[in-house]
Amino acid sequence: MKKVLLTLFSLTLVMVLAACGNNNTANNAAATNAPAADASAEPTTEPAADPVTLVVGASPVPHAEILNAIAPLLEAQGIKLEIKEFTDYILPNTQLAEKALDANFFQHKPYLDDQNTKNGTDLVSVTAVHVEPFGAYSKKIKSVDELADGAKVAIPNDATNGGRALILLAKNGLITLKDDTNITSTKADITENPKNLEIIELDAAMLPRQLDEVDLALINTNFALEAGLVPTKDALFIEGADSPYANLLVARPDNKDSDAIQKLAAALNSAEAKAFIEEKYEGAIIPAF
Repeated sequence: MKKVLLTLFSLTLVMVLAACGNNNTANNAAATNAPAADASAEPTTEPAADPVTLVVGASPVPHAEILNAIAPLLEAQGIKLEIKEFTDYILPNTQLAEKALDANFFQHKPYLDDQNTKNGTDLVSVTAVHVEPFGAYSKKIKSVDELADGAKVAIPNDATNGGRALILLAKNGLITLKDDTNITSTKADITENPKNLEIIELDAAMLPRQLDEVDLALINTNFALEAGLVPTKDALFIEGADSPYANLLVARPDNKDSDAIQKLAAALNSAEAKAFIEEKYEGAIIPAF
């Protein structure tokens, strides 16, 4: 009886071992026939986001130059600057309001406020960037004391820059105004003109080209720089560093808080922008931050 039981146990053990061997063989065969993993395959990644393009209108000097200087800072953040240059003060605001531009950089707040009122727009300041001290230039005299009776003096014909020019004339004793702090002053606000100056109103961009035709011209610094004038050396008199007319980055209410516009504002107020302004313009332009 013991021999029979031992024989049955041995047969059962052999059958179990055989079954296990068959399973291992099948598993090994499956592993052998499975395709090998591609060790050279690149890991799956999300495609890089396309850069955001900001179209910004600017006067050629210094605004476009400053934008070009800070463009690499923005490119590193995925923002490409497309700079459109304008030589007038009307189109940059018109095109911004019409959404042909994302922002502009050329004007101070009194001018922006005046244009919004006149045109029914609601363009807004994003940040102040720099001050361009306003100066008086001449090719005919070396000192304001040489200004003759009846001399021709050219000023910008837009409301705020014209008023700014008149205030500067008043502060230098050439005329008297009803209110020498009123940025919207006009020739009608002159109360005294002891030298009988002939004050001529011209488009701001034309003033440097009229220096041969007039005795004195009061010129925005951007146009003076474009004409090769050095405000700190060539101006007979100039606004001080405390000028309140900081040039602004301007946008619309619908995009002023966007990530791209805010990054542009930060770049324009960066240490790199400040260093560029101070080194390139040597005091002719003063950072406002």
